[in-house]
Formats: sequence, structure tokens, C-alpha cells
Amino acid sequence: MHKNSMHKNSMHKNRQEGIFVFRRKAEHHDMADVNVYTAKRLNDMAGSLGELARACTDELSAGQGLTKEDGIAAMQTAAAMVCAGCNKCNIYSSQEQENNYYLYYLIRSFEQKGNLDYGDMPRMFLETCKRREEYVDQLNRSLGKATMNLAWKNRFLESRDAVIIQFKELAVILEEFSHQMEKAVDITPEKADAVEKVFRRRHIVIEKMLILEYENHQKEAFLTMRTGNGRCVTAKEAAELLEEAMDENEWCVAHDGRNLITKQPATIRFVEKGRYRMVYGAARAIKTGESVSGDNYSFSQIMPGQVIMSLSDGMGSGEIAEEESRQVIELTERLLETGFSARAALKLVNTVLLPTGNVQHPATLDLACIDLHTGILEAMKLGAVPTFIIGEEGVEIMEAGEVPMGILSGVEPVLMSRKLWEGDRIVMVSDGVLDALPGDDKEQAMQQYLESVEEMGPQELADQVLDFAVSFIPAPRDDMTVLTAGIWKRRS
Repeated sequence: MHKNSMHKNSMHKNRQEGIFVFRRKAEHHDMADVNVYTAKRLNDMAGSLGELARACTDELSAGQGLTKEDGIAAMQTAAAMVCAGCNKCNIYSSQEQENNYYLYYLIRSFEQKGNLDYGDMPRMFLETCKRREEYVDQLNRSLGKATMNLAWKNRFLESRDAVIIQFKELAVILEEFSHQMEKAVDITPEKADAVEKVFRRRHIVIEKMLILEYENHQKEAFLTMRTGNGRCVTAKEAAELLEEAMDENEWCVAHDGRNLITKQPATIRFVEKGRYRMVYGAARAIKTGESVSGDNYSFSQIMPGQVIMSLSDGMGSGEIAEEESRQVIELTERLLETGFSARAALKLVNTVLLPTGNVQHPATLDLACIDLHTGILEAMKLGAVPTFIIGEEGVEIMEAGEVPMGILSGVEPVLMSRKLWEGDRIVMVSDGVLDALPGDDKEQAMQQYLESVEEMGPQELADQVLDFAVSFIPAPRDDMTVLTAGIWKRRS
């Protein structure tokens, strides 16, 4: 009887395990189907946004002003308001009698001076019109209204163009993400048993699991789990367990993930750390007479395995420059956090800063994105001064144009790429640092100095570069900021 009972229990257990395996395979199959469906939907959405952007495209020509039709309408309005019932002349009685050349002269004169006077009017008009003062006043008012309407129309079209650009960039982002999902390889079946075994030893029950590997061989894991003994486990400890189970690179919790695993099931996202790690340094000096720096900077790890160095120099100095540069940094980081590429983020921030009113306080942006899996550096600049790379073969200068953000709508960020090797160091500076150096070729002066410095930590290097620049001036004439970073391989 006892043997039969054990046999039945064994059969029941095997049946349960078989059902569990079947369910896990079914869940894995469903997840794969969801990925394919989601990728297709995202691609369709990208196509729709692209079509919408193309349908709305109606670019406004740069520098467009008042037209001949605007001038004729202003003259006809003035004639209706002033000349009605007056038979002294017939100069403006019909549109056919308008002199095109003289009409354009009046329009250009009004645009240049903001008003018309007697010297701009035809001689016949001055000799025959008995109400010329009223007529000129009314003509100025009509042309002023036309100018105001044109300004609002231009502002509206500029804002619409900015929205269209955002549609186009969003379409590119969705298309890229769709491609990423399609190319992602689901390696859950290969790793599931090892992961569950390690977590089970710590009394953590994994209810669902998805482990993906992307084109650059970076891995990402989504684990829905709970504790089996009622106790809490930190997400950091879970990352260490995942690292043990995968027996590969280090893992960490995604920046938007939970901190604790409890008895209530929850999904936590883990990302694989890159082969490289980075250490940073920063040094700054404020312009003499100011209380705050107009430069802003940040170091952040936004996407898995990717770190961002950003430096923005607000035009001028003081609180206004600080506010503008901080806005540029914050907007760029938010866009990068939501999945925008660095190129798209820079373009969108530039378009956002364009329609901000008549008073512009543009800022530069210097952005460096480093892939910790491959060591590839992508530098993007809008109006920023060169970046310097210190390597075994010397100091390389990465430079771009000098157009700051918020000035031109058609400006494209300059993209530069370079492979970083272990021990390479990055030096980013604001223009106040280079301007303090002697001679006409500031970049060469900085390059020669960096070639002479000994190997040291990033913070010490930042301090020394700033001291070197300040040594040539009695006091800081502009805000001065130095960012440095060094890259090294992780040691297991």
C-alpha cells in the first residue's frame, strides 16, 4: 500500500512537472509571438507617422516678407477709408493702374523703416491729393496690420515645421526599435533551468522569464518573481544571482526597476553591464563678477550599457546663460531616456529652442555617447568646441562647426565616431577654457599640453587642465568647464 502510494505520488509529481514545462514552453511561444506582433505594429506606426509628416510638409521660405498682393490690399483699404466720394483724382481707382515697380518700392521702404512718409509717395499724388496726410496714415496702418499678420503666420508655420520634424524623428525611432525587436534573439530556453536553479536556492520563485540578446551581443532579462519564504530580497542581490546563473558579464538592475523582491509577484528588468567601465572628473571656474556658471554638464548612464557625457555652454554668462544651458541638458537627457537616438535628440532640442520668442539665448551642446560593450565613442556637437582624445598614439582632436543651438532650423548635428581602447581618456571643455590659452591656434596649444601630461586619474586631469588654462589670465573672463573620463576593462 505504501509503495503504491509513493508510485502514485511520483506519477502525480511527474505529471505536474510535465504540465509546468509545457506551460513554460507555451509562455515562451506566446512571448515570441507578442514580440513579432509588437514589432510589426511599431513598424506600421512608424510608417503612418512618416506619411503624416510628408502630408503636412509645407516649408516656409526663409526671409519671406510682404507681397505685391499685400501692398495692393493695403492701398485699396486706404482708398476705401479715405478716398470714398472724392473725385479729385483717379490714381487708385483700379488695380490695373498700379505700377508694379513702385508698389514693390513702397513695400520694401515700409519693411526697412517701419512706416512710409511723403518722400516715399509719387509726385502726382503729392500734387493732386487733398487728403494725403490721412491717406498716408491709413496706408501705414494697413501695411502694419499686414506685417503683423505675416509675423503670426510665419511663427505658426515655424512651429508646425518643428512638429513635423518631431513626427519624422519619432517615426525613425519607432522603426529602429521595431528593427531591434525583430533582430533580438530569445535565449530564455537555453538559460531558464540554470537561472531557476540558482534563484530557487535563495527561496525566490520565478513565475515568468524572458532573456533577450541583441545584435551587439548585449543581454537583457525580464523576471517576474516573488519570495517563497515571505522574506524580502534586494534587487541588487537578485542581479548577483542572475550573474552567477548566466556565468558571464556582470548584471545590474535597470534604472527604472524596483529595489525589493517581496512575496507579491513583480517584474524586474535586468541589464548586462558592458565590458568596459568609465571614471569621470570635472573642474570649473565661474566668470569674474558672476555668482553662477553659465555652463552645465552631466554624466549619466541612460540606456543599458551606454554612458553619456554632455556639456552645454549658454551664451553670455550669469543666471540667464545658466538657465538656457540647463534646459538644453535636461531636455536632451529626457529624450535619450525615452529611446531617442543622440542625433534625433539634438535635432529635436534645437527645434524646440527655435520658436521661443524674439529674444534668443542660444546654447551650445557637446554630447559624447560611449558604448560600454564595444568601446565605441560617438560624439555629436552643435556649436561646441573640439573634444580631445588622449591615447597611446598621441592626442586626437575631434572638432565640428560653430553654430549654437536655437539659431538655425536646418542645422544638422555633426556626428563623429571613434573606437576607444583601454586607458584612453576623453577631455571636453567649454570655449572659455580654449579662449584663455595663448596664441592664435588654441586647439593646437591644448593638444600640445595634453601630450605632455603624465598618466593620472580623470579628476586630477580635469583640475590640471583648468589650472593650465587659468594660468594665462589674471582672472576668468568667461565661464570655464573641463570634463574628463577614462575607460578601462572590467576585471572579474
